[in-house]
Amino acid sequence: MKKKAKAEIDLSTEEKIKEAARKVFTRKGYAATRTRDIAEEAGLNLALLNYYFRSKSKLFEMIMAEKMQQFFGFMLPVINNADTSVQEKVELITSKYMELLMENPDLPYFVLSEIRNTPDYFMKITDSGNFLSKSIFIRQIREKAPGRNPFHYLINLLGMCVFPFIMNPVLQKMGALDEKTFAKMMKERKTLIPAWIKSMLEED
Repeated sequence: MKKKAKAEIDLSTEEKIKEAARKVFTRKGYAATRTRDIAEEAGLNLALLNYYFRSKSKLFEMIMAEKMQQFFGFMLPVINNADTSVQEKVELITSKYMELLMENPDLPYFVLSEIRNTPDYFMKITDSGNFLSKSIFIRQIREKAPGRNPFHYLINLLGMCVFPFIMNPVLQKMGALDEKTFAKMMKERKTLIPAWIKSMLEED
């Protein structure tokens, strides 16, 4: 019974540290974060944090892997599904990203910032630097628009999904949007973005 209680305490403490790390790394980035910041956020002493996670880098790698999996994990099987069309892939990616980012609006800041700062780590997480260029999705786009670089469409798709969440705090500060209006717009974009991508492909 005592062993079970200790295991539950350990799991609770470990998760508390990880949750604090997610918040602090997202807010400050890797370079500006100190282990002391994470300990304070978790309401624990520094010695206890060091007992569970020996270094900031090990804790960061764990959090980074989680965030990358959140941000990119669902996309890989979608873009390599031979049984769906380009349009079906676009609709699925758009819908999934809108749902994911509405639930995790700070996710783009963390992931995009750390990809820029540590591109090699991104390659390690995704296993290969050319997983996108060899995907079925890119091949399908090449077939539909042979005169264009297919990454135009992928960049447009991801940009239209992610950029509103990056701009949202600025637009709210300017009084251009409120949370309710923003949420309504993001729901509408689930339909609008696939229609825009389809139009771009048909024009070519």
